[in-house]
Amino acid sequence: MFGGLTGLQDPKGTDWGEKMLNTVASQTIRHLFTQSELVEVLVRCYPSSKLLQGSIDSFKMSGRGLVIRRDFAVEEMSFETDAVAIDFGAVLSGKLNLKQPTQAIAQIVLSEDGINQAFNAELVKKRLINLSVPALTELSGGKPVSFTEVQVQLLPQSRLRLSAKADLNSGELIPLQMTLSLSVEKRRRIAFKDPKIELDQVPEAQKEISQTLSLALAEILDNMVDLDRFDLDGVKMRLNRLETEGQRLIFSGYAEIERIPRSS
Repeated sequence: MFGGLTGLQDPKGTDWGEKMLNTVASQTIRHLFTQSELVEVLVRCYPSSKLLQGSIDSFKMSGRGLVIRRDFAVEEMSFETDAVAIDFGAVLSGKLNLKQPTQAIAQIVLSEDGINQAFNAELVKKRLINLSVPALTELSGGKPVSFTEVQVQLLPQSRLRLSAKADLNSGELIPLQMTLSLSVEKRRRIAFKDPKIELDQVPEAQKEISQTLSLALAEILDNMVDLDRFDLDGVKMRLNRLETEGQRLIFSGYAEIERIPRSS
């Protein structure tokens, strides 16, 4: 379905209408990302006269080395629609506007490095730093608790190993390490379930509190990743499945596209 990300070549005979639309669509979509190594678009419209009425047969996009909202790296992204109605007049002025909402089959690939980079993003850090929920402050004598130095290692069968440090504002850091399973809930949430706490490398005096804090961190993560918080304006992502493959996390699903957003 998606093919290689560098394989979307315009076949011989592509007419000026398709070429123009490919160019406008590529420029529009590239601007959705803070950074992009490669963005390729392939539009099909036959006969080409349908384009004058704003009707196209299919729309495919592939991207590599993308960055969303300055901090969230996506190794690969691709989506494909069936027939789409667009505003041809807008295309002539260099814009891409939909006449009606559409859906696209989508695939997103995150790298292990990209996931770890995301834990340093402000949007994520603010959910892990200076937390004052009673379940945590009871362990710290009423002081805010922070989880820092989060590192993820992807494992087979949709699992990951996570290590971090818990700062109870007491002058010492509590090491945390566990494995968790990943799954999709309600097609928009990434669930972190079945935490298996690993205490082999934790000093004896810290094992009990490390166990408690690890479970608390697992619960925080389980409530953190909701795709609606990361959607581009006018586009909602919905997931059907995820899987780990080496150092990559692969999501398959679809995008509900109400309108083409102007920027990320």
